[in-house]
Amino acid sequence: MRSRDKLRSLQILARAGVDIPRTAFAKHPRDINHLIKQVGGTPLVIKLLEGTQGLGVVLAETKAAAKSVMEAFYGLNANILVQEFIAEAKGADIRAFVVDGQVVGAMKRQGIEGEFRSNLHRGGSGTAIKLNRNEKAAAVKAAKALGLVVAGVDMLQSERGPLVIEVNSSPGLEGIENATQKDIAGKIIEYIQDHIHTNDRKVKDKVGV
Repeated sequence: MRSRDKLRSLQILARAGVDIPRTAFAKHPRDINHLIKQVGGTPLVIKLLEGTQGLGVVLAETKAAAKSVMEAFYGLNANILVQEFIAEAKGADIRAFVVDGQVVGAMKRQGIEGEFRSNLHRGGSGTAIKLNRNEKAAAVKAAKALGLVVAGVDMLQSERGPLVIEVNSSPGLEGIENATQKDIAGKIIEYIQDHIHTNDRKVKDKVGV
């Protein structure tokens, strides 16, 4: 539940020392200019808290555009996040698949031309990538911070290192397995097989069996 709440998950990640893009949140702010300033000005990214698979994510390239989009969302009583735009990512991000504290596969997702969102559901493509030490550490740390044994950690490659933008508690398998040619589902099954008896024993101890 924490990972599916964009605001709560980012608060948890920040508290755990996981690097994330500069982010601001306000419900019906009195000063939109201040909100824009908090994330470093424009261009910036505006996200609906309830959005998934790239839906409800807007790139505002100017202050006027940012104000217009935010006012429209607030007029619909929608909750939004405002984040800095990482230009050097060039419309790409990294999906690292973590199982039991280990990165078992990773792909770089590239958005189609003219599209800053890299989601495969938005037409983006995925290719296998070898993560560096900092990227692996960021993915594992993010999954651990949210208490997830299985997680898809999305990161942007920035000039100041990997920035985690989202942690998925129910990540899809098809895209990353096609990109990496790895049996990610098998890794999840192995984890379950290795821990199922331990979990059974804990349950029995709790109920006094």
